[in-house]
Amino acid sequence: MSHFIHPQGICESPRIGAGTRIWAFAHVLPGATIGADCNICDNVFIENDVVLGDRVTVKCGVQLWDGLRVGNDVFIGPNATFTNDPFPRSKRQPERFSPTTIEHNASIGANATILPGLTIGQYAMVGAGSVVTHSVPPYAIVVGNPARIVGYTTTTAEGITARADSPPAHTPSRVRGVVLKEFPRHQDMRGSLTVGNFATDIPFSPRRYFMVFDVPSRDVRGEHAHKACEQFLICTKGSVRVVADDGKDRQEFLLNSSSKGLYLPPMTWASQYAYSADAVLLVFASHEYDAADYIRNYDEFLEQANGGESAT
Repeated sequence: MSHFIHPQGICESPRIGAGTRIWAFAHVLPGATIGADCNICDNVFIENDVVLGDRVTVKCGVQLWDGLRVGNDVFIGPNATFTNDPFPRSKRQPERFSPTTIEHNASIGANATILPGLTIGQYAMVGAGSVVTHSVPPYAIVVGNPARIVGYTTTTAEGITARADSPPAHTPSRVRGVVLKEFPRHQDMRGSLTVGNFATDIPFSPRRYFMVFDVPSRDVRGEHAHKACEQFLICTKGSVRVVADDGKDRQEFLLNSSSKGLYLPPMTWASQYAYSADAVLLVFASHEYDAADYIRNYDEFLEQANGGESAT
């Protein structure tokens, strides 16, 4: 047999991948599909309409209910709880269970609860004990009840210190085309002034601007890319964190000075989070608003950014 089933485990499904191990007191129903090299620990129950990818770890005390789809290389911590019916009643089964998707390389912490019908994005991390009430974006780290984004995986906060009367300085990033720029800052007893020139300091002439403010600190904005539009971000008051992603590399930037700006070229997936209560984000855009210019699905962005080839 290409997979292992503990003598005290029950596996009724014929669709078990090579190298998978099913341990004591686990029960797999006939309709379930489990990929290769998975580890199904003690006291796990897997219902019929469940599909697990390859190299999935399911720790002790987890129940996987109908409608769950799990990608490759996912970790599910002990006693994590999944749900598939938003309004459960005894002896009343819905016509269709709400599907839940855990994308590849995501991790679910111990005792976390995932409400029905959500997607946990690729490489996301759900903190132990969290209650997830909304879908989690790729790479996001969420904690709490209800779970909120507190950071992103594989990113570090980058910043530069503004120096009085310093000349403009470009700081290239790991992300293709993204530049963190420091503008000259002049300060005297009358106040402070910072200035930049379009087409030289900011590499395009804007056709549009918008401002973002009064954002609850728990909320995330952005989470999209533009096909053609360039953007330049300045946090004129307070602070905000920006994550930029070119489909291969990701980097996080802290905008906390009106003399600091971030250039985002086309085909950059960007998210803003951790707004301070007083944050005011000014955004210059190279194009007028065009809904067709937006890419709002991360998988679609990856495909286009990498010439039709997935980066993962």
